Parts: sequence; C-alpha cells; structure tokens
Amino acid sequence: MKGALSTALVPASFLKAASVPFNKGGGMPVESADTPKIAAPISVNNISDETMRQVKQIGVDHVLMGGPPMPWTEARLREITDKLSSGGLKPWNMMIGGFPNTLYGRPGRDEEIEKFKQSVRAAGKVGLPVIEYNFYAHRAIEGYYAQDGRGGAGLTAFDAERVKGLAALDNEGAHDLDSMWNNISYFLKAVIPTAEESNVRLALHPNDPPVAISRGSAQIMGTVEGWKHLIGIVDSPANGITFDCGVTREMGEDPVEVCRYFGSRDRINHVHYRNVKVRKPYDDYTEVFIDEGDNDMLAIMRELVKVKYRRLIYPEHERALDYDRKVGIHNQYPGGGGYAGMVYDIGYARAMLQSALILERT
Repeated sequence: MKGALSTALVPASFLKAASVPFNKGGGMPVESADTPKIAAPISVNNISDETMRQVKQIGVDHVLMGGPPMPWTEARLREITDKLSSGGLKPWNMMIGGFPNTLYGRPGRDEEIEKFKQSVRAAGKVGLPVIEYNFYAHRAIEGYYAQDGRGGAGLTAFDAERVKGLAALDNEGAHDLDSMWNNISYFLKAVIPTAEESNVRLALHPNDPPVAISRGSAQIMGTVEGWKHLIGIVDSPANGITFDCGVTREMGEDPVEVCRYFGSRDRINHVHYRNVKVRKPYDDYTEVFIDEGDNDMLAIMRELVKVKYRRLIYPEHERALDYDRKVGIHNQYPGGGGYAGMVYDIGYARAMLQSALILERT
C-alpha cells in the first residue's frame, strides 16, 4: 500500500520521462543551426578582448547589441563583426533607433526611412540576421521603482499609478492609437521589401511597461491583439516581433499560448526570456528572478523548441546581486543588476534549453 501510494503521487509526466533509458556518455544537447541560441549582450563601444572572453567563458557564442547611429554602413558593421569574430563571437541582433519623425508622422520621416533602409542593406551584406527596434510613442519608465527580493537582492517593480496623468513631453506630443498605427504602417510598407531583399528580419519589441496610455499617447504594442495586428500589416517573416514572455505575463496572457500563435506563423524573430510576478495585469507587477515568478519557464522553452524557433534567446533584466553592487555594475532599471546576475540567468536559461531539447527528442 505504501509503495502504491507513493507511485500515485508522482506526476505521470515524470514517470514517462523516467522510463526513458539514461543515455550514458551521450552528453548534453548543444546549440546548433536547428536549435535556439542563448545570447548575451555586449556594448558596441566596448568590444574588448576581456569582455569577449567573459562572454565566451559562460558558454555563449552569440551576442546582441545596440547598433551605431543611422545610417549603418557595411564598413562599420564589418569592423564590428570582424572584431567579435576574433573573440569567437557572432553578432546576431542589433537594436536600431534614431527615427523620431517616423514615429510621430512628422516631416522628415522619408529621409529617416531611407537611412533605415540603407542600414538594413548594410546588415544584409555582413550577414546580420535580425534588427530589433522600438515604436514607443513614450515609454512609461517613470513607473519603475526598486524592491528588495530574496536576501536583499534588487528587483524592478512597476506601478501604473506613478505615471497616471503625466503630461505629454514637448518633443513627443500626444498621439492616439489610430495615428500610431498609421505611422508604423507607413514605415513597414516602406522597409519590409528591403528587409526581404537583404535576408534580414525585423523584430519589434512590445511596449514595456504595457500600459494603455503613457504621457497622453496610446501604445500600439501594449496588447497581444496589437502584436497580431502588427504582423498582418505586411505579411512577411521579415515583419516579426520580439517575443517577451515577461511582458506577455505582465499583460495577464499565457506565454505558452502566445508563443505558439506567433511561433507557428514564423513571426518570432527574437526572444526575451524573463519572469515576473503580477498583482494586476498591465499595471502592477514586479520583475523577479528568472526561477521564481508566475511564468513556467520550462514550458515556454519547450514551446519555442516545438515551434522550431532557431534564433536568439536573451535572458534579460538581470537582478541586482551584492557582487555587482560592490563593483558598481548595474543595468538601467531600478533594482537591476549586472554581470553576475547575467551569468545566473544564462546558466538557468541554458538548463531550460537543454531540458527542453532532451524532452523533445524523447
């Protein structure tokens, strides 16, 4: 009776996995052209031998970074990629910015769009697969504040009450939802053909925080319905999203289902992989350690493997640990961390990826 009771309490999924013979000496799964790839950030202005060595030591071969000012040139991108290659690293994703007239539908946007297209062509010539970008009317960063987590580690929280009623900024103005959709539609119809010709994919990051109104402006990427609308403006794999499972949970959505929707349509061009505890969807939540939030991080990784996602997974928004505090390393968010926190997150993400690959092949 005791043995039967013990077996009954064991989840069936565990028993199934346990029934698979252990592959002695087979080794752990490794990243390949057919798997997702764990990525780390590196600064375009600090590609030193020491920095590259620190990235390689934690088993990372692919990096992402903010790109140089527009327009990008083949010569400048070649300089960056050659330097990274000398350290055994491959740049896979660069963030592009610097097109406010395009964002707000102002005179001068056609000139900005032409610089953007020049940048895409340069990326294609050096083999950069993904360009990430934002289309915020305003990002509600004023709502962030620091919280203490386990052992006094730093967490980043958000409260929409902190941004409620804030006036529009003079350099931004206030923009309704239709205007912002019109602006990005104009942009996408101009640049996606160039991206397709250059074999480059664009990845639009969701609004984070995902509040509906930020300093008087509506946020087009603040809902999953908005994400779906975006990929329908121009139906192309080059017109994709950055799937952020943290933002997905902040909106009260199921990241596994959302991943399945966009992944099955081949519209996930980049992934941000992090966890969050939500008190009120959209408005009140805390970004926590990758292993302790509301998200089932293994289930999300398994879905990425199932939909055959093969691009980068970036474990972002590392938490503040005492080691980084002592040496003065931190990211831009209240309660944010640095290198030590990144190492923790990358180790955890790799364990999730290897587990997902093992479960998929069994």
